[in-house]
Amino acid sequence: MSASRPLLEVRDLVKSFPVTSRRLGAPQKCLFAVNGVSFSLNQGETLGLVGESGCGKSTTGKLIMRLQEADSGEIHFAGHDLTALSARALRPLRRQMQMVFQDPYSSLNPRMRVGEILAEPLHLHGLAQGGALQEEVARLLATVGLSEEHQLRFPHEFSGGQRQRIGIARALALRPQLVVADEPVSALDLSIQAQVLNLMHEIQQQFDLTYLFIAHDLSVIAHISDRVAVMYLGRIVEIAPAEALYQAPRHPYSEALLAAVPLPDPTVHRVSRSLSGEVPSPLDPPSGCPFHPRCPYAQSLCREELPPLLPCGDGHFAACHYSERVGSAGA
Repeated sequence: MSASRPLLEVRDLVKSFPVTSRRLGAPQKCLFAVNGVSFSLNQGETLGLVGESGCGKSTTGKLIMRLQEADSGEIHFAGHDLTALSARALRPLRRQMQMVFQDPYSSLNPRMRVGEILAEPLHLHGLAQGGALQEEVARLLATVGLSEEHQLRFPHEFSGGQRQRIGIARALALRPQLVVADEPVSALDLSIQAQVLNLMHEIQQQFDLTYLFIAHDLSVIAHISDRVAVMYLGRIVEIAPAEALYQAPRHPYSEALLAAVPLPDPTVHRVSRSLSGEVPSPLDPPSGCPFHPRCPYAQSLCREELPPLLPCGDGHFAACHYSERVGSAGA
């Protein structure tokens, strides 16, 4: 499905937020939400970005869309360095990059009818007006499984799954190349999640879309992704083809996440890799490898040196000093 040329390249992306202490005279600290993230994404491919809440996944998506500004790093999209563009120069590229947000209850304007919500981006970019605009709105609704009559309703008149379909239709309105989907099914019931995931897969095939799919649920990521990137404390600790990562993870954090995924077959048993302790505070991360306080493989080297993200075969990369020992809990 994916081509050879990268549509999106992210290099050493960093984003921090200043945090002021309540204690008078205490020095100001920085919380590094994204700390040196790099990856590429090919045309027509889906990259799943997964990790626990607070690891920096959503911030990474917002930085790519320039909804937040990065401290440093580069974001190259279709040959353009987005970080170097002014707001005016960025506007034409906005048509090619769209986002589906996590919460379908708050991402749609409650004061606008659905037809107005879908027509707004087309009108702003001068792509359609009059009868052609109405036809395009009807086409968008049909694409996501809704009828033309739905355009007269307000968002509160729809279920959560229907609202997310409307959000997807809005993202499709400008015929983008890249869609950043930020936890698009996490607020939905399980049965509705499957429907929305199937819809996203169908429209990807229909429109040759490229997805950055952000989620915390590994079973959701497995359903839709070609490759998977695992984040921990603002860093990518493993990135690999989906099948390779699920069968033989090479980072202990990925291994623990996979071991926690329920299996439908009660006869299948896996080695338990439950994690000890809590996620360290990003305001005071551990020395060396940020995962070492919770890692069953940790040695003295892990407490002293930050492991780089290095290749370990066939498009598989892991940031672990002892990645060759990991992999017994693949799903």
